[in-house]
Amino acid sequence: MPRLVAVCAVHTLHPDAGSVGVTAIDKRPIEGAVRVGKLGVRADVQASRKHHGGPDKAVYAYAQEDAAFWEGELGRDLDAGWFGENLRVEGLDVNGARIGEVWRIGDTVEVEVTMPRTPCATFARWVGGSVARGWVKRFSDEGRLGAYLRVRRAGDVRAGDAIEVLSVPEGAPTVIEVYRS
Repeated sequence: MPRLVAVCAVHTLHPDAGSVGVTAIDKRPIEGAVRVGKLGVRADVQASRKHHGGPDKAVYAYAQEDAAFWEGELGRDLDAGWFGENLRVEGLDVNGARIGEVWRIGDTVEVEVTMPRTPCATFARWVGGSVARGWVKRFSDEGRLGAYLRVRRAGDVRAGDAIEVLSVPEGAPTVIEVYRS
């Protein structure tokens, strides 16, 4: 059964060379029950609302299986939140999810898959070091992007909650198909 590994929100705003001047990519797990509302995880921040946030990008989900792949590639631990995700999930093919697919997390929260994450220069700067050079292309080419979610039903979630796929729209493109089209 798919499950929620961690719920993450911004830990610290960091200076960034991008147009906003700061980034909120530094997400860390939150203990206990966390409210998820129409605009995302309570206590989270998006430094650039132009590119992140809003109802169609309220929550960003990333798969533990994809994080484990990158741990092997980069030779280091990538704790929940490292990708800037709000939800670290396992047992769920996030990149193979269909646009419009609906998931229930825990007892009440319902989310809908809306679009893939598009990696950017801020993400590359966050990765840092020698890996940063070419990171956006490498991350894109690997197709382990994660997905943005719209919150259809607000409520509380916590690490360990079950995730159930409630509906999958027949014939809808997958997250990775949308990204590559």
